[in-house]
Amino acid sequence: MSVRRLAEDNVQPAAFAFNRENSVWAKQAIQKYPKGREQSAVIPLLMRAQEQDGWVTRAAIEHVATMLDMPMIRVLEVATFYTQFQLKPVGTRAHIQICGTTPCMLRGAEDLKKVCQHKIHHDPFHTNEAGTLSWEEVECLGACVNAPMVMVFKDTYEDLTPERLEEIIDAFEAGKGASVPVGPQIERYSSAPEGGLTSLNDGNGTAKPKRAAKSAAAQVADVPPSNAAKPVTHDDVTSAAIKSPSKKKATKAAEDATSVPASAPVAAKAIKNPPTVEGSLKDKPPVQAIKAPAKVSLGDKNRPAAIEKPAEIDDLKLIAGVGPKIEIILHELGIYTYAQVAAWKKAERYWVDSYLNFKGRIERDDWVKQAKALAKGGEAEYIKVFGKKPR
Repeated sequence: MSVRRLAEDNVQPAAFAFNRENSVWAKQAIQKYPKGREQSAVIPLLMRAQEQDGWVTRAAIEHVATMLDMPMIRVLEVATFYTQFQLKPVGTRAHIQICGTTPCMLRGAEDLKKVCQHKIHHDPFHTNEAGTLSWEEVECLGACVNAPMVMVFKDTYEDLTPERLEEIIDAFEAGKGASVPVGPQIERYSSAPEGGLTSLNDGNGTAKPKRAAKSAAAQVADVPPSNAAKPVTHDDVTSAAIKSPSKKKATKAAEDATSVPASAPVAAKAIKNPPTVEGSLKDKPPVQAIKAPAKVSLGDKNRPAAIEKPAEIDDLKLIAGVGPKIEIILHELGIYTYAQVAAWKKAERYWVDSYLNFKGRIERDDWVKQAKALAKGGEAEYIKVFGKKPR
């Protein structure tokens, strides 16, 4: 590990204090720990100080040490050990962390680094002339399947190309970083396959229809008549004996297998005396047929009302639980806006949930509450209600 030191004295501020909101938060954070263990809050408090000023200053370290009644050197040890703490000023609008570990390196991390060198500064931990942007190379950021990727503050931007990273940097430089969607920058939902799911479909991206389980009566109806029944052969008995872990059980299996009259239907043989190592199953209850799930109809009265596609549609993917494929299905149902989703009644939510085979996910993720917040004030209202950005 490289040596990490505090910034030079000429850039260190004279004092530090949490603002009113962060001061209240810091006191609550300290109270989470048992009496006598309050110093365990050192990492959360240092991180909060960094979020407030953009980096961890010497004054902030001294302030946290005073709050926790710790020697200043102990807090300094923590700040210099963990690379998540920035010990020098970073860009005020964006500090870009480029993952340089093997998966990202193999998929183009070096090209992303060249973009940062060209648009920000040749060397890491140096800001651009305006002081708004900076960058560094870091170890694994945990999105290997979506390599290459970068992190800006707490958000990750994945599946990047040099051209897309340039666009993201320009957006942050213009003060519009909040408008950049986080996560994958291609047609991919989270870490799902690129372009959408490829399994459990018919090869064209359409989900295969589920086959209803046959009833017990239907299964018996498929059995050929008794005169076509295949008699138990010597090979059947021998096979059962080979599978048997003991001579006694093998003998029992042979007796059960050969005790069935040749004229009995195959289904009767299977139910009464199958040649298994466990012997006869005639005393066990029959297996109940699985009932196929009920399918909802597109003409059902509980289907949400559809509308004509408006000139400007809402980004339904901002609702947690809605990915690119689900958004397409919702559009096919005539659902294009947050207001539509926000107005769904219980029966309508149940219909959509059943149509998507979501098994209650719409209620668990509370699509209606999310849609109401987005319809009322977009991302700002969503953050106000849920305390985080959409998606």
